[in-house]
Amino acid sequence: MNFWQGFTIVTFVHLLAAASPGPDFALVTRQSLLHGRTAGVLTSLGISLGLAIHILYSAAGLAVVVTHSVEWMVVVKLTGGSYLIYLGIKGLRAKHRSADDNQEIQLATNNSAFRMISTGFFCNALNPKAPVYFLSLFTVILSPGIPLPNLAIYGVWIMVLQMLWFTSLACLFTKPAIRQRVVKFGHWIDRTFGVVMLALGLQVLNSIR
Repeated sequence: MNFWQGFTIVTFVHLLAAASPGPDFALVTRQSLLHGRTAGVLTSLGISLGLAIHILYSAAGLAVVVTHSVEWMVVVKLTGGSYLIYLGIKGLRAKHRSADDNQEIQLATNNSAFRMISTGFFCNALNPKAPVYFLSLFTVILSPGIPLPNLAIYGVWIMVLQMLWFTSLACLFTKPAIRQRVVKFGHWIDRTFGVVMLALGLQVLNSIR
């Protein structure tokens, strides 16, 4: 498989993976609707940076070890499931916001930028399904013995695709016509997000054997 064939396959497969509903999608949606476009973009950046973890260990061949080791998969699922449950509980504890409460719905400030990025980063980096996905991408779709420069380009491009997709979502969900209608229901969005994350986390923990 030549470079451009691999590039095309990586683009198509990862766009499908990024577009599929999951914790990343739910998090960007929630941050964008409640905290504004900057928050959505910063969260998207964190999610994209989280991909670097999966790309690096997959390129090093560790994805094979993790996905074929019962002990390592238990650790991955336990860590990832627990983090999803943590996000779920935070969402369920959300309080009602008054119409004049601008502190919670304002655009992300410099003080909260790191928090937005780190939340996105850990949401993606601790996703227990990621090792299986990247194992497939790097050992099945791509040719064995692929040159390191090509692998680096593929990895960076995957991160760029992730950033473009979720940034587009953030821009969509922060259009005034959409956001003005949903901000007043912010606490219900938080709680719905909490239910989704809690359910995903419990599902992951329940899959531990």
